[in-house]
Amino acid sequence: MTTQQQEGEKRYDPGDTTLKFVNRHDLDPLDDDTETLKAEMSCGHAVTPESLTRWCRSLLDQSQFQFLCPALKDGTSVKCGTEWSYQEVRRLAVLTTEEMEHFEKTLAALAAARYCEYKSCPVCETFVERKALSNLSVLCTVCTADKGQRYEFCWQCLKQWKGPAPRSDRCDNDGCINQDLELLKNCETTSLPQVAGVTDCPSIRACPTCGQRVEHDKTGCKNILCPRCNKEFCFVCLKLTKECLGTSSYFKACTEGVAPRQTSIPTWKRNSNERYLSFTAYCKLCLHCLQQNT
Repeated sequence: MTTQQQEGEKRYDPGDTTLKFVNRHDLDPLDDDTETLKAEMSCGHAVTPESLTRWCRSLLDQSQFQFLCPALKDGTSVKCGTEWSYQEVRRLAVLTTEEMEHFEKTLAALAAARYCEYKSCPVCETFVERKALSNLSVLCTVCTADKGQRYEFCWQCLKQWKGPAPRSDRCDNDGCINQDLELLKNCETTSLPQVAGVTDCPSIRACPTCGQRVEHDKTGCKNILCPRCNKEFCFVCLKLTKECLGTSSYFKACTEGVAPRQTSIPTWKRNSNERYLSFTAYCKLCLHCLQQNT
């Protein structure tokens, strides 16, 4: 028995010899509760079931599906950053059946959104994947079978496709525009207070690697980590961080100045093998696979 419930709160089973219990709480160093058992994660930092659940749920709420340890390394202000597996989180957070269902559905959806291009068909609501990222015309095989004729919809405006295809800009339906591109073109400018010489920079950028729309929180250096592809790039010049730092520094304006507003959205170019391996790595998130591996 790994855990037990007492008075509605999650608690570890003191008789569980597979856990290492300690008298500190690394996720909340100010916690002076001496009665609740704390256990070490694989990275060596200590948690309680409640604190671990709260932290991981907050990550999911921020659309993050990787559980990274936020505790500080001993004697430093550097975060641990070790990634915990879902299996470890599920066990040490003592997730209830309802929590497991929420975590697994959210994790699967976030992973799919990162590694695949998919939306619900506007007619049958079946999830449809867009394999050709340069073509907005998408075939729904379910509707095609139901209707007995080919049914395609526009990935951009979600209306039945009109006009010639393939096209990457728009279909012939009225009002078919790329909202993300409009934001890039018309967003307000911003400044980065801690970066010398950066005052008139577009406030919204598209990641130069995958096209994910991002904003800078106006704190720290000029570089930003894309939440989708995990590539770090300069928010000012739009070069990958390594290239930007070849002629500049974290807190100084870029040699080539502020990159102009983007007029197109970069396409994430991954080969099929990379894409397959990335996505299948998250197959274990489905409940069936988890039950088989318990």
